[in-house]
Amino acid sequence: MVRFKHRYLLCEVVSDDPRCRLSLEDRVLGSLVRDTIARVHGTFGAAASSIGFAVRYLNAYTGIVLLRCRKEFYQLVWSALPFITYLENKGHRYPCFLNTLHVGGTIRTCQKFLIQYNRRQLLILLQHCTDEGEREAIQKSVTRSCLLEEESGEEELSDGGGEEAADTME
Repeated sequence: MVRFKHRYLLCEVVSDDPRCRLSLEDRVLGSLVRDTIARVHGTFGAAASSIGFAVRYLNAYTGIVLLRCRKEFYQLVWSALPFITYLENKGHRYPCFLNTLHVGGTIRTCQKFLIQYNRRQLLILLQHCTDEGEREAIQKSVTRSCLLEEESGEEELSDGGGEEAADTME
């Protein structure tokens, strides 16, 4: 059996209109990328990149997109992304572009890069705060979201531990 290697392109949808990101759908974005590859690289590019191409992750709120393609043809996909200048969905046309953040061999490496990227963006955001109240509000929201994640993880651990202890007592 042969293992097919893939490349993952971590991209960010950049647009001035916030409705653009909220109207994102993986089906629409996938067909837009396929059409752009066909327009830029012709029939060969469309056929070569369509095998194994998929939109693996899409976050409409942050505009982060993870595209998967075959290793041999990832440069065709990568080189076609700058030619995407708009997103058309439900009769509306929004001007936007895709900014490629990272190219990785696994989803895990893309996740690690995304965590580092978000930390850098948060530091930049905190440095550009105009007053102390705005800075404190951002720090509170980040701290609150981190505490909620930790509490949900602790509840899962404590629930699982209680069942195991009850089983060993019986």
